[in-house]
Amino acid sequence: MQWFGKAIGGILGFATAGPLGSLVGVLLGHQFDQGVHTRLGGGASSPQQISRLFFEVAFEIMGHIAKIDGRVSEDEVRVARRIMHGMRLSPEQVREAIEHFTRGKSLGYPLDERLAVLAEHLGGRADLARAFVQIQLQAAVGVGQIGAEKRQLLWRVASGLGIGRAEVAQIEALARAYEQRGARGATESASLEDAYRVLGVAATASDGEVKTAYRRLMNQHHPDKLVARGLPESMASVAEQKTLEIRAAYETVKARRGFK
Repeated sequence: MQWFGKAIGGILGFATAGPLGSLVGVLLGHQFDQGVHTRLGGGASSPQQISRLFFEVAFEIMGHIAKIDGRVSEDEVRVARRIMHGMRLSPEQVREAIEHFTRGKSLGYPLDERLAVLAEHLGGRADLARAFVQIQLQAAVGVGQIGAEKRQLLWRVASGLGIGRAEVAQIEALARAYEQRGARGATESASLEDAYRVLGVAATASDGEVKTAYRRLMNQHHPDKLVARGLPESMASVAEQKTLEIRAAYETVKARRGFK
């Protein structure tokens, strides 16, 4: 099946940039399906293998997280279907996504085993691991507040892919910044508190520390640099959205402090 790259491009594009991002992601994902990127970390898994496993485990864990507090709410189903819709899946593909979501809800779902298999296929690719965690956080944040059980599970998922809690907090801040931007309108600025959270600095940080944090984050998430380091182009929309939120946060802080 050659549609998984397009599916992953769609989910990442939609989760980070809405319908337009989904279309871009699908186009880039098509290149991924065609094997444009033949070299991935570890050299053992093909792009198609990674794309398929990424898709399957993403929906399984999304379902597992939704079920962890005992029941799957209507909002959680709505968010999952919104993601599927944003991917522009065919009816057959939607059924498959629902099957994996349902599998993740089952009592005996082998979370650690599936995470281990995914981690092995990713081959230490931190960029792909971050993208996976971002999808899970975007789904969780899209529902509202994250309860204690869900947060513990999200940390467990991130840990299984080698992502630490500090980085999870940063990814969550970016996810919330996107959700809040959609709620208030793209032209309105983030709150100062949210801006500091996105940049990962305290309100007491010096101007120099704010600038350093901004430059570091832009360097880490710059799409062109990440692609040059080996990030599949189908994942570029994630980095693009991150840089938009990072830049918006920096502009908010800069405007309040009055530095250039």
